[in-house]
Amino acid sequence: MNIFNFIENDHLLGIVQQVDTRKVSIFVEKNENLRKAQVSQLVSIKLPGATGQWLIGIIAKVIKSVSRNNEKKLEAEINEDENDSQTTDEEVDYNIVKVTLLGSLNTEMIFSRSLQQVPDIESKCYIINGNNLVSFMGIIAKSSKIENSFIIGKYIIDKKAEAYIDGNKFFQRHAALLGSTGSGKSYTVATILEKAAKLPSSNLIVFDLHGEYNEMSYAKHLRIPGPEELGKTNDSLLFLPYWLLNAEEMQAMFIDRTEFTAHNQVMVFQDSVIEGKKNVLSKFGKNKVLDAFTIDSPVPFLLEEVINRLTDLNEEMIEGSRGLKQGNFYGQFSRLLTRIKSKLSDKRYGFLFKAPKESQDYDYMSKISEKLMDFSETKSQVKIIDFSEVPSDILPIIVGLVARIIYQIQFWTDINKRHPLVFVCDEAHLYIPKKDGQSPIEKRAIENFEKIAKEGRKYGVALFIISQRPSDVSETILSQCNNIISLRLMNTEDQNTVRKLLPESLESILDILPIMDIGEGMVIGDSVLLPSRIKINEPMEKPKSATIDIWSEWTKKVEKPDFVKIIENFRRQSRDNV
Repeated sequence: MNIFNFIENDHLLGIVQQVDTRKVSIFVEKNENLRKAQVSQLVSIKLPGATGQWLIGIIAKVIKSVSRNNEKKLEAEINEDENDSQTTDEEVDYNIVKVTLLGSLNTEMIFSRSLQQVPDIESKCYIINGNNLVSFMGIIAKSSKIENSFIIGKYIIDKKAEAYIDGNKFFQRHAALLGSTGSGKSYTVATILEKAAKLPSSNLIVFDLHGEYNEMSYAKHLRIPGPEELGKTNDSLLFLPYWLLNAEEMQAMFIDRTEFTAHNQVMVFQDSVIEGKKNVLSKFGKNKVLDAFTIDSPVPFLLEEVINRLTDLNEEMIEGSRGLKQGNFYGQFSRLLTRIKSKLSDKRYGFLFKAPKESQDYDYMSKISEKLMDFSETKSQVKIIDFSEVPSDILPIIVGLVARIIYQIQFWTDINKRHPLVFVCDEAHLYIPKKDGQSPIEKRAIENFEKIAKEGRKYGVALFIISQRPSDVSETILSQCNNIISLRLMNTEDQNTVRKLLPESLESILDILPIMDIGEGMVIGDSVLLPSRIKINEPMEKPKSATIDIWSEWTKKVEKPDFVKIIENFRRQSRDNV
């Protein structure tokens, strides 16, 4: 069976002149044939000696050049006339089309990304357009429409053909959605969330840094509480008591490594935390845990006790040969104590240090885990965590803390009861940037996510990285993403970052990134049969990230802002009207 019905005069582009693995050069004899070629257009090359089997490629470059005194051999091959191959001084056209091979189509009308053969020299190359394009894209759509696929949009080259993504492959090996501001990232995220929310036991956890998704009706909404919400009891509030932090995270928050006494601060601080956790375990009779626990074990302890011990050592006077003298740690913890007390008194950190009284209960972590990971209740398949109230200086450590807690719970879950989940990391460049030059706090968060990127697949934890600045995101994490949806990217550094993630043969496809329309994306990776430019479907429920039409807004008459209320909101750290 032959899917294509090529007519030489209408569809012939040229003949294969050069083959290099996945790259092919097509010699185009006639100028009118060259005008058929357009960048990103699909072409087909018949496999040698095969009936109805074709190689499918995409045009990467079209070259029209004029050369003087062409080689006799080439001229003879074109004209098939030895008498015409004499050397002359006349200028002749030498047209070349560069093609990247994408896969092959067999006699059973099945498209595959693998290449069993490469074309012979002088094999004919045809443009796929018109009815041939409709037929081929129909095969792609039909082949992609499998049990585990979902519709992401429509192909730009054939807007009647729906574009499917294999949901298993998309999330199994991590994915990235990259695009400049205003390119349609939030719409794309919302489209995918809507599809996933319809599944009976999907499990996605969205890190929402700006409250863009806090009105999605199909999701369960959680929020890190702000200063005005301290002391309130609301099931949507997610308090994260300080004892959930591991040793490195606590040190990054409290201890300045550049201080001369930093070593002693770390030693005594850790000893105090360990002692506090031991007291709690002994109190609750958790002897088995007591035998195996470490400073990183998530066990409640009283920070006040740690402060008291540091204060005692900082002010300690001991008996000497001539009376009282300063203790070994006298005055060494003054700055540390000041930093700790400053954090405790700052209401912006209240979700850590002013959590409800029950947060000191031994079983409190189980309640947090259920809130974060349960997918059995209505609208709990997608959980959106609003981090917009978290101070920017500790944002990386808090996002990393939530990710680490969930990952460790997944790790320690019985393998037969482990249910896969996906972290949707919006604005990823803010908390998982490149390590070079980052603060200790940011490095702790990066290391948490890098571990998930490298090992998460074994335990059913996947990452979906979203960023407008891919050049700022950890290279280790992006390199683990085998599926890329790249929307419009204007910055050269960002474009180059995306190119590095792809095989060399596909780099030329991304040259179109700066000129794509809003909501258009190049989808490349294991989850799609054909690397394609796709118009992403708009979601039913749109996030709050819609770009403001500034000029249009300026044409409207508006009331004068109440600056008294605004300043009071600023002082109170709340947008609620007073």
